[in-house]
Amino acid sequence: MVMEVMTLNASTRKDLGKVATKAVRKSNLIPCVLYGGDELQHFTLAPLDLRTLVYSPEFKVVEINLDGQVHKCILKSVQYHPVTDSIMHIDFLRLIENHPIKIEIPISFEGVAQGLKAGGKLIKKMRKVKIKTMPENLIDKIVLDTTSMGLGQSQRIKDLLLAEGVKILNNENIPVATIEIPRALRGAAAEETATPAKAAAPAKAAAPAKAAAPVKAAAPAKAAKK
Repeated sequence: MVMEVMTLNASTRKDLGKVATKAVRKSNLIPCVLYGGDELQHFTLAPLDLRTLVYSPEFKVVEINLDGQVHKCILKSVQYHPVTDSIMHIDFLRLIENHPIKIEIPISFEGVAQGLKAGGKLIKKMRKVKIKTMPENLIDKIVLDTTSMGLGQSQRIKDLLLAEGVKILNNENIPVATIEIPRALRGAAAEETATPAKAAAPAKAAAPAKAAAPVKAAAPAKAAKK
């Protein structure tokens, strides 16, 4: 996988402290720090140069050109003004070969889920995951293939497609995406599975006919007179 690399031209900061930092911001520059390894470097960057890095959902490797020396690094953290949301400070982490790093990278949702074709809606419950890897195995995204997802089904962290040398640090059972069943489809399914109407009550059995009264035996005839 080819990583997107962004190049930034920086200027070294020699004066540090609150007063110097305030002066940097007043001159419309952003104070930055590059750490990692044995060297800590302070420098400044122009806000316009950072737009496609800070305000993008994509993950990028950064090459900072500082006094003719190029430092390969990643964006680690950004501090914003509590009122204006303008960038106040940025930390970069230097990439050092054979030194593992922990970072967050975006999830790429790929494929057309079977549940979508059936009228469902894809709900993205996570958009980033935290990984641990070596700089040489660094990736800019992790893929979730949604093709096999049906109505009401979910995919979890353990279902993500991992690249070689990359370990996900999030709990493997956390849901990443779900195919939600719309209310209309739930209603239709409920009607189909509803309890069938009660069968008609059986007709009452006819009362047994009364037995006919026994016929009285005829009286014996009187004997004739002699």
